[in-house]
Amino acid sequence: MLSDIEIASSIKPLHIKDVALKLGINEDDLELYGKYKAKVTKRGAKSGKLVLVTAINPTPAGEGKTTVSIGLADGMAKNGKNVCLALREPSLGPVFGVKGGAAGGGYAQVVPMDEINLHFTGDLHAITTANNLLSSMIDNHIFQGNELKIANVTHRRCLDLNDRSLRRIRCGIGYNERDDGFDITAASEVMAIFCLSRDLADLKRRLGNIVIGTDESGKQLFAKDIHAEEAMTILLKDAFKPNLVQTLEGTPAFVHGGPFANIAHGCNSIVATKTALSFADYVVTEAGFGADLGAEKFLDIKCRVGGLTPSCVVVVATIRGLKYGGGVPKAETVFPNVEALKKGAPNLFKHVENITNVYKLPCVVAINRFVEDTDEEIEYLKKECAKRNAEVVLADVWAKGGEGGRELAEKVCSLMDSYSGKMEHPYVFSEGISEKIENIAKKIYGARSVIYTDEAAAQLKILSENPDCKGLPVCIAKTQYSLSDDEKKLGRPENFDITVRELRYRAGAEFIVAVTGKILLMPGLSKKPAAVSMNIDTDTEKITGLF
Repeated sequence: MLSDIEIASSIKPLHIKDVALKLGINEDDLELYGKYKAKVTKRGAKSGKLVLVTAINPTPAGEGKTTVSIGLADGMAKNGKNVCLALREPSLGPVFGVKGGAAGGGYAQVVPMDEINLHFTGDLHAITTANNLLSSMIDNHIFQGNELKIANVTHRRCLDLNDRSLRRIRCGIGYNERDDGFDITAASEVMAIFCLSRDLADLKRRLGNIVIGTDESGKQLFAKDIHAEEAMTILLKDAFKPNLVQTLEGTPAFVHGGPFANIAHGCNSIVATKTALSFADYVVTEAGFGADLGAEKFLDIKCRVGGLTPSCVVVVATIRGLKYGGGVPKAETVFPNVEALKKGAPNLFKHVENITNVYKLPCVVAINRFVEDTDEEIEYLKKECAKRNAEVVLADVWAKGGEGGRELAEKVCSLMDSYSGKMEHPYVFSEGISEKIENIAKKIYGARSVIYTDEAAAQLKILSENPDCKGLPVCIAKTQYSLSDDEKKLGRPENFDITVRELRYRAGAEFIVAVTGKILLMPGLSKKPAAVSMNIDTDTEKITGLF
């Protein structure tokens, strides 16, 4: 079996100028990064339809959400549709850690895959630098006399790598020492702002509203108080232009912005999505991890901020993954086991019910098929999903590319073209912070109640009394592996509580972060990270052992 990089290397991509022409974008509206990557500098006049691809809670058995997203778009193109992708940029943390790349797989990939998974066009480096410029200016302000009387600094540095040693550090040793720490770039507020800003003016405004800490009287201080927003915007002005690449089959793909969904809001940039919608009749986008995280944040945060409404939602699942959720060890998920499937499938059913009952959106279940899947297992899922107003369609895009996604594409386009409903939400902005968190926990996760630690309860009281926090959405940081906040509770757990241990006000991103369970904003590397097993084949100048 060929590896992803061998498959990608066997196919000659189109010049990016030819890809752009499929969308009606002329060369004058491109900033080229070599032959196969470009920044797009204008928008079109179309108003396309949007489909969101999400998934069950991830398992070691695999789901393939990005692969299905790409295969779905290629399937639409094969069916004669004017289609475009809008995906996130991968973080170097997971690339060198445990997850690997984020450009799809098999014959459903975006290319140049190795460059997308590594430095790409430098967007994440620009975000890291803008974030850390603010930290540098804060500490310099304190060193130079501290005119603002900064007493407590809450803004943290960031880095686009997994490095647990940076979670807590001591900075300024020898002159104005204080505790500090790093978050991963994908979890930084600057990343969230980058992806939620509508234009450069909105970007600058939001950057200026980042809370940097408090003064001696407890008053909040902002990035604009030390006049950092102008320089931060200048650092981001080129990165802010969306990146255009392509699939192996030449379907246009915007890849731009990369917040995690477990510790951030998990969606690509509004600018890229809206640019894609302005050039294509159909746009396929995705949200990180399972529907309890990425889809919830896409629908409750990004769609509300950006004025977006998907016309259909695809929930990706594998029979292997569902059997793993039913208690079968990973090595045994390849064997037929309907009883294990029945135990694990309620995870899929919960996600489907959320889409159809809570958000009132059309839903299709895409089974990313493996050769070991039996007809009996497939028929069981088809019957049960039909009870929940969702049709099951098999996708074989890893092996067949767009040809393996044509049936899924046909079903999705049919639902999108006939959709005329109105999306609903689990909470309204006028509710209090605790009510919003409780509504998500109960309606989306299926929790019994929400518990606050003493620290979180004190923070909740302060934020609830802050008029600037009223009317903001909430962004819950939670493990991706479970509907609960305990990664070991697989399937569809019941009678569980969600524990909030910290609340953070992101004034620039304009949402409240609720940190639950054991989730951390700076991941660590595993015992044997992916960085250990990668190498360069100097004869072919290709990277091996990475993706």
